[in-house]
Formats: sequence, C-alpha cells, structure tokens
Amino acid sequence: MKKPSLFMIPAMILFVVAVMVSCLNDDPDPPHTTIPYELPVIEGFPKNLNIPEDNPLTEEGVKLGRYLFHDGRLSGRLHPDSLMSCATCHVQEKGFEAGIDHPKFKGGQPVGIPSEEYPQGKPTPHFMLPTINLVYNHNGYLWNGSVHETNEELGSPEYGVPADPAFHRKSVEAFAWMAIVAPHEINGDLEKTVETIENIPIYPPMFEAAYGSPEVSIEKISKSIAQYVRTIVSYRSKYHQWLRGEAELTPAEQRGYDLFFSETADCFHCHSGVLLTTNQFYNNAKDSVFDGIGDRYSVTKKPWDLGAFRAPSLINCEITAPYMHDGRFKTLEEVVDFYSEGLVSSDYVHPLMKGVSKGGVRLDPQEKSDLIAFLKTFTDHALLEDPAYSKPSDLHFDR
Repeated sequence: MKKPSLFMIPAMILFVVAVMVSCLNDDPDPPHTTIPYELPVIEGFPKNLNIPEDNPLTEEGVKLGRYLFHDGRLSGRLHPDSLMSCATCHVQEKGFEAGIDHPKFKGGQPVGIPSEEYPQGKPTPHFMLPTINLVYNHNGYLWNGSVHETNEELGSPEYGVPADPAFHRKSVEAFAWMAIVAPHEINGDLEKTVETIENIPIYPPMFEAAYGSPEVSIEKISKSIAQYVRTIVSYRSKYHQWLRGEAELTPAEQRGYDLFFSETADCFHCHSGVLLTTNQFYNNAKDSVFDGIGDRYSVTKKPWDLGAFRAPSLINCEITAPYMHDGRFKTLEEVVDFYSEGLVSSDYVHPLMKGVSKGGVRLDPQEKSDLIAFLKTFTDHALLEDPAYSKPSDLHFDR
C-alpha cells in the first residue's frame, strides 16, 4: 500500500478536524424559521399595529391563512351544499362584506348552514362589518366591541368550546373559532374542522412551514386566519390618493368634502382620519326604544351605551350595502336622507348628534348629491381586485 507523502498529512488532519467540527455543529433539530411578512408603510396611517407578540406576521402564516380563509372545508364538511368559509360572507369584490346582492343571502343578510332547528339556516343577528384595516384597531371588534384585549371570557361551553386560553375573546384570533361554531355562521364543530383540514394533502406541509410541525389545531387555524386578515389593508381609494397628492377631486367631490368635514353635514365627528372611523361607539338616533341586546350596553352595562354601536369605516361604503348594524338602509341615498331629516330623539342619543333636535342636519338636494359624490371617492378599487387577497388558484372548495 502506498504511504501518504508528508505534505499530504496536514491536509488529512485538517479534513478530519473539519468533519468533527461539522458533526458537533450538526443540530438534529434545527430551529424553525419563517420569513417576516412586511405590511406596507402608508403615509398618514397609524404606526401602532394590533399584532400580538405570540402571533407575528410571517409569509408562511399569511399564506396558510389565505387558503383557510377561502376554503369551504373549514366548515368540517365535504358535501358541496354544506361548504362554508370566511370568504363565503366576506367577499373581496364587495369590500369583504356580503353585499346586498349576494347570491346566497337575500338582502345581504348572511345565514348559517341549515340545521334541524333552522332548516333555512339561522340569520346573523347583525349585518356585517368588513374585515379591512383591523390591524389598526385597538378598541375592540364587532359592532359592540365585545372582542377586546381586556375580555376575560374564554371559550363557548354551549357550543362545546372549552374554557381554555387558546379560545379567548381578545383579538382577531377569536374570529375563526367563533365563526366555526356559531349557528348563524358556519354552524360547525371544531373537532370535525381539524379532522377535515388535516386530511387534505396540501395543508400539513403548510402548517409545518408556518409553525414547524404538520400538526393541525384550531389554535393554529385561528392564528393563521388572523395573520391573513391583518394584511387586508385599504389605502388606495381616490380619497387616500388625493390626501397623498396623487389625485384630484372633481368640483362636486370637493363640495362634498367640505360638507363632510363641517358641522353642516356633521359626518367627521364619527368618521374621521384616514381610517374614516374613530372606532368608537355611538347611539346615532336611529331609534327611541332599546332592548340592550347586542349593543355597547350589553358589554359595558352603562345606561348611556344603550343603542350604541360602532361607527364603521366608510371605506368602500359605495358597495357595502345594506347599512347600519341591522341593515335597515339599502342605499347611500337612504343613509344621507336619514342623517338629513330622519333622526329620532331619545335620552341616549350621543351628544355628537347635534342635529337631533330638528330631526337631522337638513341638507338640500344639491348638498346631498355632492356628499354622495364624495362618499364614492372612498371606494378602493385596487383592494377589490388585488390578487394577494383573492382565492388561491389551486383551491376549488370555496362555497
């Protein structure tokens, strides 16, 4: 056997050392890594984002959330007539609301999957709020703010949801499991949802990419959908472009702007800023008798909150009919008429409703027309068509 030459020995030693070092550094369980998802930095928009420390935005988590948001099998069912997803009601081209002309929901009021008790499906108690710009909201969610970071309520025992910290009612993360079990929404079962999703081949690898394990759980489903929803930001309407100096208002839109941000039309007190909402709660003089069910009073038990509901964002209001928490108005014209001459006095009307003593702000026909022209500048057409929010092309179970 040929002996190694002297000049080869140092090289061999270095090779052996390198192999030993490599073995020492070879971690059998390398840490799971993900790619941070970067939200756009938008001039004039809030910098304080509502993103929990235990659920940062990642490319992998957002992708998984997008699939789950659009997948009708989230219902835990496979029959075509029983599929239902978040996107069944939160339709992108309708500003992530159902829209008044939704083919499944008459008049824009969603109903849950049919059951023995509700053969046609149980109607939602309130009409919809859009899932846009929620990442900027720190004042609770839903019409009455009942999903809030101070909420100590856990689970829904009446629907088989355990009182476990994973099932809190504090943030956007609660929306997924609440929607799955609610009889007026997906009307499903959490165990069936997990079983269905984990048996769909595309999902275990996506869960592993997002969380380091292929295991499917409601907590991971909820976190992923919450991540995706937080990326739905609306900032490209004509109005927002005008604020950034990228567009011009027509004379009618400019007159509408002047009305909107004046005491004449008195809109800006509740619908101010780039988000076009204060995210506060107001009794806006729709009624004079209140039952305290589902309003802000049902959360705070403070008498002055009777009949008070969240002031929704007016972004995309041109296409998000019907309006108000109960969907009583079908057109923007009806809404403007209400604030002009339809206010109803009561002891609980919010002080900012300054025109209530005379039934409204009393706009003339030209002022109404100009105001509506301005309201239509809030439509974010780019959002409604953005492929980042659309159903993934390889997903076919979306009813």
